[in-house]
Formats: sequence, C-alpha cells, structure tokens
Amino acid sequence: HYPEDEARYREARYRLIYEELFDLKMAVLLSQDRFGSGREGQPIESDGAGIFVKSLPYRLTGAQQRCLKAVLGDMASDKAMNRLVQGDVGSGKTAVAEAALCQAAKAGFQGAFMAPTELLAQQHFETLSRDLTPLGFTVDLISGSLSAKERRIALERLRTGETQIAVGTHALISEGVEFYKLGLVITDEQHRFGVNQRKSLAGKGENPDVLVMTATPIPRTLALVLYGDLDVSVIDEMPPGRTPIITKKFCEEERRKAYKELLDEVKKGRQAYIVAPFIEDSEAIDGHSAEGLYEDFQREHKDVSCGLVHGAMDQKEKDAVMASFYRGEISVLISTVVIEVGINVPNASVMLIENSERFGLAQLHQLRGRVGRGEYQSYCLLVLGEDPGEIAAERADIMVSTNDGFVIADKDLEMRGPGEMLGYRQHGLPQLVLADLSKHIKVAQKAGLDAQELMESDPGLQAPENSMLLKTIKERYLETDALIL
Repeated sequence: HYPEDEARYREARYRLIYEELFDLKMAVLLSQDRFGSGREGQPIESDGAGIFVKSLPYRLTGAQQRCLKAVLGDMASDKAMNRLVQGDVGSGKTAVAEAALCQAAKAGFQGAFMAPTELLAQQHFETLSRDLTPLGFTVDLISGSLSAKERRIALERLRTGETQIAVGTHALISEGVEFYKLGLVITDEQHRFGVNQRKSLAGKGENPDVLVMTATPIPRTLALVLYGDLDVSVIDEMPPGRTPIITKKFCEEERRKAYKELLDEVKKGRQAYIVAPFIEDSEAIDGHSAEGLYEDFQREHKDVSCGLVHGAMDQKEKDAVMASFYRGEISVLISTVVIEVGINVPNASVMLIENSERFGLAQLHQLRGRVGRGEYQSYCLLVLGEDPGEIAAERADIMVSTNDGFVIADKDLEMRGPGEMLGYRQHGLPQLVLADLSKHIKVAQKAGLDAQELMESDPGLQAPENSMLLKTIKERYLETDALIL
C-alpha cells in the first residue's frame, strides 16, 4: 500500500472507507432478521385514522401529515411495516401513533403500544383512553402492577378481542399474554428496548406492522447505517403556539442566581427538576450528587416540598416519587438522569442541570425536553462546574443557541464522533478506523445501497463468491460484541 501519487492515494483511501462502511452495513442487514425487511404482512385499511384526525381540536402539522401518510401507506401494503418515527419532544409523535392504532382497530385488528417504564405506560394509557374511548375504541392497560384478578380479566379481554388497543410495559410480551388478532405494534423510545423484546412482541401476531418511535434525534448517517431495515420518518416541525424553552448557562460562581430563578418559578406555583451527574458524593470525583443536593435543598428551603430519585432506588420507590411529582405533591424533583425518559408534567417549567459539562449534547437536549410541555414559559438552566473546559462551554453555547434536536444531534456527532456519541457496546456501533460518519455521508449512502442490492440478490450471502465476505463480517462483527442491535 504505497500509492505512487496523490490521485492513487485518494483512490485507495476512498476504497478503504467505502469497504468499512459497506461491511458495517452488510453486518447490520445480516443481523437484522429481527423483523425482516419485506416480510409478508396483512393489509390494514379503514377510516379509523380519518375519524381520529377529525376528532382533534387542532390541525396536524405538515410534518405530522407527511408522516401519517407514510404510515398508513405502509399499513395498507401487503408487506409488513417497519418504520422508525423520529421527532423532538412535543412534535406530535403520539398523535400519529393514535391515528395508526385507530386505523388498525377499525379494520378489526388489535394494536399494542409498549412504553419503557410503568409510569410512562400509565400515562400513555390515560392519554389514549381520553382520546380514543369517546370514539368507541376499547383501551386496556397490561402492566406488572395489576392485581392477579385485574390481570386475569385484562388478559381474557385481550385474548377474546374485546380489547382493541393494549398499552403496557414489557409485561405485554410476558408469558401468558395472548392477542386475538394483533396487527400493529408500536414501541416508544425504541432504543430503551432490546431487539429481542421488540421481536417477542411482534411474535405475538402474524407478521404485525411495526412502528418504532424515538425523541432522540439521530443524525442522518447514523440512521442510515443503524436502521437500514427501517423506513425513517422525521417530524421536524413543532405544533404552532408552543413557546420555545429559554436556555441559560451559569458558571459555578453564579449557582445562587440559577437557584433564585428556579425558586421564583416555584413561588408562582410551577414545578422544577434539578439533575445531578452522580448519585452520592465522592472525594475522588469533583461534582454535585443527587443525594448531596437533596440534603442541601431540604436544609435551605424547608418550605418547598422536594423529592429524590436515582438509579440505585428500587423501581417501586422510584415510581412512587415520580407519581407524587406528577400529582403536584412535590414541587422540586432532584434526580440523576433516570428522568431522561420520564413523565409528562405540564406544570414543570424549570430544568436545572448541575455540572452540565458532564453530560453530552444529546443527553442535555433529552433532559431539557422534560419541561416546556404546558402553557407556561419554561427554562433550562445549565450550571457548569469549576474549570469545565472549552468543549463543555461550547456544548452549553450550542444548547443556548438552538432548541432543534437535529441540529444538536449533528453537532454532537461532529464534536464527539459516532462511537462516543452512541456508546459502542450500548448501541451497537463498532469502532471505525478511516470512515467518519459525520463527514462521509455520500460514501455511506453509496455503500448502503450497494449492500442492500447484494443482500437482495444473495440473501444471507450464501453464494460461493460471497463466502469470504460473509466470513470477514462474521469474524469482525457478528461473532463478537462489536455490533449489538
């Protein structure tokens, strides 16, 4: 590999980058028999979505309409739907999901809506019951907190088809849960579920349509590589009338000023979150902890009700505190990032993030999305620790300058690279040597199309001429922990 001139060097480099991205894409396609692109499905057509949309007190945004049109087109096809819907918090993904569920129910199929936590499932159940029951649809909750008698009744209603729409946690895929005629599976915050969990739910029916939703914006190149078997829809428009969240940054010396702004909102009757990077104080690490902040806050503000939530607490304890905050009994919730995918509290108007330099851009954006859900002006207050460094200050400036999750996702990819951004083991993106997913978009697209073409002509790479390619991909990705999808 000693190219003779600049042109040969560029040619060789392009070839190596292309090969890396091609192999990665092939590995993704080979590992994604999770639902299998092009599965034979059951066409689902009705006027259910139309009935739902007409019942809304507002018009869908252009982006919601585009997305719903694509979803309904997939459902009407004889191929099973595999669609990922991306959209910032508040962009209206739930309305699209509700319309799809109505479409399935009106056509005689059942729909399943799976949420990552008990509290979120409960909240979705309340929303769906409020919106869909008046239209004549039956909605039931299947969760771990049901009593034995309630569970028996709920499962019988599901098995006989009396329940048209089931909402739940992973309890929906537990043993003993039988659907009468499952036609549509929707998972919320899809990256919170393992592939096997999604597959198990889809396996409860005969090739049901699958719709996965996420409020975590994924840059185009990553979506292209990681979700090649899914059609991607983006809701990139916010409903009119939503007041943008005001984001401010404070240095360590200005902490009291940030807390004053938070307390001013609490005095108006609003609620607030305070997020810390650690559960407990440590001499080895410089930064604020949730337990330390909780003790300080209780001592200094005895007249303000506050609660504490962190990952070391058991789920029941966490849910009890979160439910109390949801009901308005707690004014200030102090926590770690466990509330990143949390609950919808319209009265919460302040998100204060301590040591914001310890969080990535995407995480900061997710946390900010916990507020701004009601009619009140909301604020995200970023408090930087001592000597946070240039990159942390730049991240804070980006957060102050934009509320657009896709701009933030692209900046995050640019600043941190795809590996650190996603976490190789957690999200399944292996180390790339020459390829850079923040720069090589066109090469990734070309490699992706070529990989799909090869997969269509030789499914599973069984042809003799592709045996070496299959061996390489297996060794590098599929037989190691490099690719976890």
